[in-house]
Amino acid sequence: MMSPVESGVEEWVLNIVLWLKLGVEALGALVIGVGILALGVRYVRRCLSANHDDYNQVRLSFAHFLALALELQLAADILSTAVAPSWDQIGKLGAIAVLRTALNYFLGREIREAEAARRLKEPPTG
Repeated sequence: MMSPVESGVEEWVLNIVLWLKLGVEALGALVIGVGILALGVRYVRRCLSANHDDYNQVRLSFAHFLALALELQLAADILSTAVAPSWDQIGKLGAIAVLRTALNYFLGREIREAEAARRLKEPPTG
């Protein structure tokens, strides 16, 4: 029986993972781009409206895009570790993953706190 290396399956799987990683990274960049466009539109609307009090809402909306993009970039990093050829690369990717996870955690916490504060300010319905 041939090994995965001899049959070419290992190279085939490596290429699929690398293409998938590239796609996930591109999707993360696309999410950031869409978030920037949405931020720009909301900011201009805010500036043109009489109510300038919702800046925090504009910022939180963008934070949701950033949190999703961070998750996608972390997924791309995980895919990279699956095919990383050296311990040095695995260590660098691990450090990046830790930083992205920490950023995502604090960003998510800020979003939750701001949404909870906004709910407290809303008048009760009913």
